[in-house]
Amino acid sequence: MYYQKNDLTLKEKLFVLLRNNRYILDRKINDAGLTEQQIAEFTDGGIAHTQFWNRYARPPKQKYWDIILNRRDKIVPQDVRERKGSYFTPPQWVELSQEYLAAELGEDWQEEYYIWDCAAGTGNLLAGLTNKYHIWASTLDQADVDVMHERIANGANLLDSHVFQFDFLNDDFSKLPQPLQDIINNEEKRKKLVIYINPPYAEAANKKTVTGHGENKTNVAVQNLMYKKYLPSIGIAGRELFAQFFIRIYHEIPSSVLAEFSTLKILQAPNFRDFRKIFRAKLGRNFIVPASTFDNVKGKFPIGFFIWHLDQQDSFKETTSNVYNENADFIGKKFICVKNDAKSINDWIISTRNRQNEMKIGYMSAKGNDFQNNNYNFIINNKSQLPHPRGTWITDQNLKEIAIYFAVRHCIEATWLNDREQFLYPNDGWKQDPEFQTDCLIYTLFNNNIQSEYGTNHWIPFTEQEVDAKEEFKSHFMKNYLKGISSQPQKYTQGVLDFDVTEQCLKERVSTSTPLFLSSEAQQVMDAGRKIWKYYHSQPEANPDAALYDIRLHFQGRNTKGIMNNSSPDTHYMKLIASLREQLKVLAGKIEPKVYEYGFL
Repeated sequence: MYYQKNDLTLKEKLFVLLRNNRYILDRKINDAGLTEQQIAEFTDGGIAHTQFWNRYARPPKQKYWDIILNRRDKIVPQDVRERKGSYFTPPQWVELSQEYLAAELGEDWQEEYYIWDCAAGTGNLLAGLTNKYHIWASTLDQADVDVMHERIANGANLLDSHVFQFDFLNDDFSKLPQPLQDIINNEEKRKKLVIYINPPYAEAANKKTVTGHGENKTNVAVQNLMYKKYLPSIGIAGRELFAQFFIRIYHEIPSSVLAEFSTLKILQAPNFRDFRKIFRAKLGRNFIVPASTFDNVKGKFPIGFFIWHLDQQDSFKETTSNVYNENADFIGKKFICVKNDAKSINDWIISTRNRQNEMKIGYMSAKGNDFQNNNYNFIINNKSQLPHPRGTWITDQNLKEIAIYFAVRHCIEATWLNDREQFLYPNDGWKQDPEFQTDCLIYTLFNNNIQSEYGTNHWIPFTEQEVDAKEEFKSHFMKNYLKGISSQPQKYTQGVLDFDVTEQCLKERVSTSTPLFLSSEAQQVMDAGRKIWKYYHSQPEANPDAALYDIRLHFQGRNTKGIMNNSSPDTHYMKLIASLREQLKVLAGKIEPKVYEYGFL
């Protein structure tokens, strides 16, 4: 079963069979007695397949069989892995999780406790466990069961009768082996049952779906019996497979121990608010590792291992988790907390909409409340530039809050460790901190995607004289705003004015107040930006109304895919833009402590 020859699988029991340039999978007999199957063609000309088998002679020596078998997920097509939601647990995390279980339950836990991996795949999570008489393994696919049985025949420390096919999200527990049923149905024995799993991860929609480049996975997550049974109580969290596993375990195997790998959504995500109200268990030892260490997982975010005591009712509020890097080195601790009733930063910015007599000067795209969605947070001229806009108009009346929102979300670098942290509705401290407000504005002025081709550019923070412009700017709004000359409604008092407002209109709507105070860090950014604008305006045919995006595009150009290049052949420009970026980093560092002080994080 473990080998192939002449691009043909030699054993028929495998879930995925190789047939020259394609894989055949999901073979079954339908009601008419006919064989049904799915076919996955090679999309890369067989490159990945060839690279895999270049490591071994075919058929390989027997000593390699178990190694290859443990990694059979590598040759299962990506769409099949995603559809099943299955991801291989790296050996270093298997070993570490068992160390944590020993620390939590006692060194002799394998003798005192029973273990059931109800999402076992080919059983790699059970490697290293010693008491095969206390271990059960079930999985959705019979082919994986066959794999485990052949592993047992070749020395794997499991019992044939303890490895079986079982659809955990649909099957009744009456289908379980009788000894396991006896444990689940006995309250005292159940207290000694550890459900030890890395459950499948799939949801009704993922990032590809949101951006229009993927198919919705609704059928994966919402056609299970557990989804229909528990959706009313756990809400939108039920659209994720691992949540369905956990809620069934919580309700139907009460007082057991749940030891599981999952994202931090269960602890922090707003969509899991209803789930946390129902799932009331005591959290024990836990650790966090980079998701990128799990095969087939894309993105930089944390995956945790959590031990839950289901016999102890407790609402999760906070924990301090140990953190390990990709090399399994301990690198510190992370404090994790949840505020189930806390409002989000998006609730805050929504409160700034539709102020009286406001004038549009741009549009801020915004999605989600956490670091993983920061790429969806950017500033452009008009919402019409987006196919599916989600965000807020920027006006002369909410520019202060918009700048704070934008700077708060971008001044701290997104890492795999903070990826799921939620930005919150702030306290009122920021209102008494004009320096913080102005620092955020300056940071935002040099980080937006305003382009003059999409309308009047109201975001130039300089005068024509400062940058030696060859023509007058169409708008002096931002320079006036910095001077404290704020627009006030002298006329046009009905409705919201278009962002492409005339200079004459602005002159009729201004009054003078105190100029904004610039900290030394903000001033350094302004000085570095002014040099770039001035150098640009020394170029032939410079656009007087160019925004920073236009200036960067002028010097850096686009590649064949239409994406702006990262660098420019103009060495003087590269020095100027590098200086600006360095000063922006300094300013971001100054803003960062206030993000926590004012409760945004």
